[in-house]
Amino acid sequence: EIFENNAKPNYERCIAISTDASLREMIAPGALVIISPLLGGVLFGKNCTAGMLSGALVSGVQLAVSMSNSGGAWDNAKKYIESGGLGPEHAKGSNAHKAAVIGDTVGDPLKDTSGPSLNIVVKLSAIMSLVFGSVIADYSGPTGGPFWLK
Repeated sequence: EIFENNAKPNYERCIAISTDASLREMIAPGALVIISPLLGGVLFGKNCTAGMLSGALVSGVQLAVSMSNSGGAWDNAKKYIESGGLGPEHAKGSNAHKAAVIGDTVGDPLKDTSGPSLNIVVKLSAIMSLVFGSVIADYSGPTGGPFWLK
């Protein structure tokens, strides 16, 4: 009916479905970031938490920078082709422009969401470790390892 212009789309329902699904899908990754430092620290000691935070920081920053820069590069490549940087034979509608549009489609989520969201992963895991630092220290042995390892 919508395609024949007999009915109006229900935009609110579409937005509700998308929002509910995206929030539901974020429960597991969010729980992983929140629980990992606490669980690692309680089970394996504060040295494990320190290693986990170091790994999250190094890999998170590297991935965030790479994703943001590559997404921006794909966006700039499309703009360069559209401005005629490759010559008139590669204008809009050419194979080069079509490929650049596909690259821009892939690059937009990288530069706009994926790269910046890794910043939150690093911050949230560090804050969880700080908040529960005394609990993690209580479950650590004298050398920083697990309390159950003598």
